Amino acid sequence: MTLVIAHRGSSWDLPENTLPAFERAIEDGADYIELDVHVAPDGELVVTHDAPRVEESHLTLAAALEAMDGRIGMMVELKTPYRYRRHDPVRRALELMTDDDVFVCFQPAATALVRELRPRMRTVQHVGVVPIRWAAARRCWAAGFWDPRATARGIAAARRLGLETTVYTVNDAARMRQLAGLGVTGIFTDRPALASRTLRPPG
Repeated sequence: MTLVIAHRGSSWDLPENTLPAFERAIEDGADYIELDVHVAPDGELVVTHDAPRVEESHLTLAAALEAMDGRIGMMVELKTPYRYRRHDPVRRALELMTDDDVFVCFQPAATALVRELRPRMRTVQHVGVVPIRWAAARRCWAAGFWDPRATARGIAAARRLGLETTVYTVNDAARMRQLAGLGVTGIFTDRPALASRTLRPPG
């Protein structure tokens, strides 16, 4: 069964990376919530897709994980983890996460550090078209494909390496069915209700 991963929550209907969007994702039947994390200027780990400014306030990673604890799977995507290296964001994020959570990143050094610090934690290496990310993905739980680059050939190649596969971000029902037919492990979507209906029809 293909996992439904709510991309920043049910972000088609509600503001992304917010508790209301996360609550809706649970109602919509998602298996996981994916959220984005940046380091704020003061060093706090905050839930936002874009780099936060000093005057902005955001949900913190700690508050988000506490609110969702035990209710749904969580995928934490750490954005630009080395922008504020002095704050040690990878290590600090891991201190808040359980072994059931999934760590997601574009930067191979970050997923490598997670495997060193928390060997049991699953990691998703977003690969895109960058060769170094493909090399790093061999040591991860899953390779994350950008939807326009998610081909049958690439997905099959990942599986031959023993990798699970995820695809981001898919909001079209026909494409969801196509990817499920290719055997992808999980689909990131802004529309988890649509994905749930599409991938798990009644009966």
